[in-house]
Amino acid sequence: MYITGILQNNGHKLLAINSMPDHLHFFVGLNPHQSISDMLRLIKGDSSKFINAEGFTRRKFYWQDGYGAFSNSRSQINSVVKYILNQKQHHSKKTFREEYLEILRDYAVEYDDRYIFHDLLDG
Repeated sequence: MYITGILQNNGHKLLAINSMPDHLHFFVGLNPHQSISDMLRLIKGDSSKFINAEGFTRRKFYWQDGYGAFSNSRSQINSVVKYILNQKQHHSKKTFREEYLEILRDYAVEYDDRYIFHDLLDG
């Protein structure tokens, strides 16, 4: 997978990756010499160029603005990997947006709805 190469080339250790039609989850051991924002800028920019150059979509592909990043302890590695690999089952019960908002509320993270993931049909 193209994104795996971007992560590895920047010194990150990929632990799990899985995509849905409207979002992507990946879990990495972060290279401390690169910020999360720089890592995501490279992933989004390079993968968009690749997807568009290869013509994988009928329309021009682009990522939504923003991203969510969460840290986990070593003891949570197996459960996070399982969560990422079982996205299809997860989202048969609730949308990504519903789940994301639930996580933010559960952990008392303040947010502005203008900057939260929008469902593809929202426009």
